[in-house]
Amino acid sequence: MFRTVTVEDIVRIPPQSFGHPIDKAAKEQIKLKYENVVDEELGYVILVVDVDVDPVGKILPGDGSTYHKVNFKLLSFYPEMHEVVEGEVVEVTDFGAFVRIGPEDALLHVSQIMDDYISFDEKHGVLVGKESQRKLGKGDRVRGRIIAVSFPRGGTGGKIGVTMRQPFLGKLDWIETDIKKTKAVHEEKAA
Repeated sequence: MFRTVTVEDIVRIPPQSFGHPIDKAAKEQIKLKYENVVDEELGYVILVVDVDVDPVGKILPGDGSTYHKVNFKLLSFYPEMHEVVEGEVVEVTDFGAFVRIGPEDALLHVSQIMDDYISFDEKHGVLVGKESQRKLGKGDRVRGRIIAVSFPRGGTGGKIGVTMRQPFLGKLDWIETDIKKTKAVHEEKAA
């Protein structure tokens, strides 16, 4: 889920940025520190917005830079356990598929795709259900539920795992087909 987070920090303005508007200089330094970072509290930081810097700063002995209090907002993607997400399959392998959700690719393990024996058709780059003959390939739109999230120490990367083995999850075409079948069964019983 995407969210905005308000952060308060101290920004270091180096001497080479003196003479530039302080808001722009502060925003550049904050972008260098926060953008494209993965953090357990913030999630996947995408963008720094709304920077409000205190024009009065401090100078520390031995450092020609100035230090200013700053408040700003971050746009971030924070995947939450059990959240239902939609994405596009960007890669298919013999052990599963990778689904692009937000700024990150989630692993959809072969065991989490469907209740069917699945084989990998390497020639066509698709995963195929033995009995259902349902195929999952690159470019397919899917709906899944997040079942695993790990944030790394060090600020980059991270892992997300998803499942499609629950009702109303899967390739969007499969979901539509299943809904139509269910409606037909209910209409048949009502008649």
